[in-house]
Amino acid sequence: MSDLSTRRIGGPHGGEPIAFFGDALEDARAVVLLLHGRGASAASMQSLAQAVDVGGLAFVAPQAAGHTWYPHSFLAPLSQNEPWLESALNVVFYLMKEARNPASLPLSRLVVMGFSQGACLASESVAREANRYGGLVALSGGLIGTGDIGGKAAPRDKEFSYEGTLDGTPVFLGCSDVDAHIPVERVEDTARVLAELGGNVDKRIYEGMGHTIIQDEIDAVREMLEQVARSPSD
Repeated sequence: MSDLSTRRIGGPHGGEPIAFFGDALEDARAVVLLLHGRGASAASMQSLAQAVDVGGLAFVAPQAAGHTWYPHSFLAPLSQNEPWLESALNVVFYLMKEARNPASLPLSRLVVMGFSQGACLASESVAREANRYGGLVALSGGLIGTGDIGGKAAPRDKEFSYEGTLDGTPVFLGCSDVDAHIPVERVEDTARVLAELGGNVDKRIYEGMGHTIIQDEIDAVREMLEQVARSPSD
């Protein structure tokens, strides 16, 4: 069992527990960071890990303090979600590096994956630290911050402009067209921004799905993970 710890991470999420599923980090061919949604837990991600596991994968699921990565909507001004958001991002950035170390895996063997609030955190983390990852999976989520939604002029505290390149990183975005928490316009914006960063984006909007995960998404994620885990050694 890995001794990964976020005790040195500042803010509310430092020192929270981490759940591990699948292969041991030392033996894994790829690592998947699993980010849970609001009100959920690291342990609750086990069922998703089991659904997408293709073998050779180590799943690392950090826990948010109070079961939420940040208190307000992902569409709220960034300042309203601090210091929780900065702490959450720092947890992800830390695990992006440290979870790969036991097996000396390159970033191209790391997939960042989340559902709902975890999908928002996954998207924002990868965009802010753009590089060639194994993949990004955002299930019912999008980039964080205020902006123009559906053509309506909204107060902006952020331009969705990021440095670096994703250099062909596979990106899967899945969401409903009637999700009560995630405006479909933000998913469209997220797909555009990540493509402009150089991501290879597969965006799927499902009619009437609601705020959940369906089999088509599971199948798409398994295909991505199969390619990452079975790709030739770097």
